[in-house]
Amino acid sequence: MNTEILGVIAVYATTILMAVPFGKYIASVYASEKTLLDPVFNPLENSFFRISGIDRKAEMNWKQHLSAMLTINFVWFLLGMFVLMNQGWLPLNPDGNPGQTADLAFNTSISFVVNCNLQHYSGESGISYLSQLFLMFLQFVSAATGMAAAVVLFIALKQKAAGKLGNFYNLMLISCTRILLPVSIVVAGILAFNGTPMTLEGKGSMISMQGDTVGVSTGPVAAFVAIKHLGTNGGGFYGTNSAHPLENPNYMTNMVEMLSQMIIPLAMIFALGFFLKRKKMARMIFGVMTLGFLLLCVPTIVWEVQGNPAIARMGIDMGAGAMEGKEVRFGSAASGFWSIATTVISTGSVNAMHDSTMPLSGMMQLLSMMTNAFYGGCGVGILNFFIFIILAVFISGLMVGRTPEFLGKKIEGREMKIAMIVALLHPLLILAGTALAAAFPEITAAGLNNPGFHGFSEMLYEYTSSAANNGSGFEGLGDNNPWWNITTGFVLLLSRFIPIIGPIAIAGLLADKKYIPESAGTLRTDSATFGMMVMAVIVIITALSFFPSLTLGPIAEYFSIR
Repeated sequence: MNTEILGVIAVYATTILMAVPFGKYIASVYASEKTLLDPVFNPLENSFFRISGIDRKAEMNWKQHLSAMLTINFVWFLLGMFVLMNQGWLPLNPDGNPGQTADLAFNTSISFVVNCNLQHYSGESGISYLSQLFLMFLQFVSAATGMAAAVVLFIALKQKAAGKLGNFYNLMLISCTRILLPVSIVVAGILAFNGTPMTLEGKGSMISMQGDTVGVSTGPVAAFVAIKHLGTNGGGFYGTNSAHPLENPNYMTNMVEMLSQMIIPLAMIFALGFFLKRKKMARMIFGVMTLGFLLLCVPTIVWEVQGNPAIARMGIDMGAGAMEGKEVRFGSAASGFWSIATTVISTGSVNAMHDSTMPLSGMMQLLSMMTNAFYGGCGVGILNFFIFIILAVFISGLMVGRTPEFLGKKIEGREMKIAMIVALLHPLLILAGTALAAAFPEITAAGLNNPGFHGFSEMLYEYTSSAANNGSGFEGLGDNNPWWNITTGFVLLLSRFIPIIGPIAIAGLLADKKYIPESAGTLRTDSATFGMMVMAVIVIITALSFFPSLTLGPIAEYFSIR
């Protein structure tokens, strides 16, 4: 057990150490500074823009950025629907998997476009290799979309002119070519050399220990798994995700995959500091996010290591921890750490079944997605945190009797209205969706396999995961039916694009305002005191919004098994 905990500490420490230089590299890429990869990718990028007819140097304002983002994402959604519904007759389908139904294709296409990967199907039997490859493409571009949106915020905070916020297509492409693609190649190589399949051949066969001949699904797994983590997408090639021995063969690959899903969200924090030349602010943001992460992660690991008291009362040894739904090759400590990392960061991949974790561990996984502010996904983590910064600046300004300012720009009515809409949308989507599901049991009960407190937690988790663009689930819920596919699909759309539109609109409005030089009375937004104020805003909004629902679910279940 001590070895497992040391492994978790080593992974987390290594990720932080690597995130600082990686963040500096990311800042250099977005600042158009020279990098080692220029000779490789400059010709490739120039060819793409020459063929597409896009002028990568054409500056866009914030409205043009949002228009470009929404347009290209709509095109990807339509292509995804076509491929998924027609995969039965399209090429690269050696196992003869049929096309998806309209409601499932609707959910799947939206889910991958918005970087959620909420999978209501099992990959090895539900989609073809062509569909897997197209979804892998969406994993690249959806992550790049979030990163490009974050960089628009960076530029707006740095520049004084609102009309010069870079070019969305250029920012998205260099996110793919300069950041996601090179690291994905490295990670995929490590996975392939450790036994993860990388092929376009159909199912293999093996003789089981019982003597039966069974089919073994393979495919381009290594490439898919690499970008699913680096892009904080989380969708598994197989139904059991990274608990599957071919997606995650051993403890080394488990450590690589944990590091992969955390590295870009952490690096983006430091990239903000390098890009704006405000390293102290980056340290403040990192400190608040890390404090929140540890408050969620440490108790979860402790609860999972302690085991299940109900099983212990049966005389069963809990020395290995609560191992129901977990892989022996990873253990309870690493599985507990992963469960919080993947829900805080919005990856949503799993190496153990969250439905089988202890009730309070499940509550921590829910809280990780309900706060939706600690590290977060590629790019969008910074955007979510920016909303809480604006709220904290406004409240702090009211407390000291000064006009709220952030980086020399006044925070006024329009900015606050947008920030409040974004902040309240998250609990609205989660709680309204869960309430509707609970109110119509004749529709939803068909997929609900666990009655009582845990059944409520499963419904709450499904909408929380959708609203946080996470994609993990309490998989005791049978979610492949029109109700869950359609309702979560709309939650996915609203929870992805409004939290991007809001911060970019605020940044564009701020960039258009007159710069006010700092004075002795200016609120320092890079101090530890302000960091604690931001943390207080996050905790208060989360507690007021979600405590009643958590009481009905995981907290009630906890007391029921004591």
